[in-house]
Amino acid sequence: MKKVSSVEEYIEVNSHFSDGLTLLRDLINSTQLDESLKWSAPVYSLNGKNVVALGAFKQHFGIWFFNGVFLKDEEQLLVNAQEKTKALRQMRFESIEDIDKAAVLAYVKEAIENQKLGKELKPERKGKTVIIPKELSTVLKANGELNTSFKALTPGKQREYCEYIESAKREATKQTRLDKITPMILKGVGLHDKYKNC
Repeated sequence: MKKVSSVEEYIEVNSHFSDGLTLLRDLINSTQLDESLKWSAPVYSLNGKNVVALGAFKQHFGIWFFNGVFLKDEEQLLVNAQEKTKALRQMRFESIEDIDKAAVLAYVKEAIENQKLGKELKPERKGKTVIIPKELSTVLKANGELNTSFKALTPGKQREYCEYIESAKREATKQTRLDKITPMILKGVGLHDKYKNC
């Protein structure tokens, strides 16, 4: 997607849907939402919280509802873009003729009300507790220097090492993995640091 510097430019770049995007923009701008450009796309927010956005693709254009999971969707107009998407919902159109202005406005107003009510699906965070497998625990108890180095790692790096040992099915594999990670822990590096540009 080409980087754009204004909503007008976004609509211009997606000229094959410019009429539809302009109509949706006008409908959204008739509400109390604030228009801005984020991720090179028009985004509309209420008190700094994203409510809806416009999007244009090859075959369709539409509105993203950031917390669309809470919309009643009585008209069955929303789609879940990806299976893993929890809160986000899309209303898709292939042409300006597909747009039911009254329905779009009703959905946007419902999304605004939901935002005012604080209906928001927060991203799930992985638990902060680190469960150390017995094999690693035994080695850490026997080696003070290794134990100190392990405790100095971030909880995320500790979890990576624990999962790495825990996921091995055979005892021999667990031992091989322990032998591999011991010098890494002593150096204070994470299991996957070389892939993270660290």
